[in-house]
Amino acid sequence: MDETEFWQLVDDAREAADGDPEEQADQLVERLLGLDPEAVLDFARHFEVRYNRAYRWDLWGAAWVLLDGASDDAFDFFRCWLIGQGREVFEGALHDPDALADLLGDFDEELDGDAEELGYAADEAYEQLTGTVAPDLDIAPPPAEPEGTPVDFENERALAERYPRLWDRFRA
Repeated sequence: MDETEFWQLVDDAREAADGDPEEQADQLVERLLGLDPEAVLDFARHFEVRYNRAYRWDLWGAAWVLLDGASDDAFDFFRCWLIGQGREVFEGALHDPDALADLLGDFDEELDGDAEELGYAADEAYEQLTGTVAPDLDIAPPPAEPEGTPVDFENERALAERYPRLWDRFRA
């Protein structure tokens, strides 16, 4: 599976789910069940590499502003959700986390920003296809700490200065 196929599966599932993250995870599992087990593992590798790439302080700060706070777990689920938004939003956010203010359409704080189940879709599909737990993906381990310079989440003024567009749209 190449990168284009990975993003197409993500996009197709999101469109079929009409933006609902839980439904998107279900839709993704259904699509992955149509593939062979090795292709499902390829999908899982693509997902994990992107998930690990998004483990960055600047992105965590953006999630903090967007969600009005983001614990460790909430940031994990946010990264799954961010991948679920598709290539343009994901890559745009990595390039400039504050750009999420412009990249995101409607945003429902109760529904959006959390897609924990999306992170398990490939594992679930693999297990349904093979009856066994997915093997190790043989990719680089995740970083022990987020990449970049730590962000002071408690300093609202600093957050507003660092993420002016997000702050104006979601906190002002």
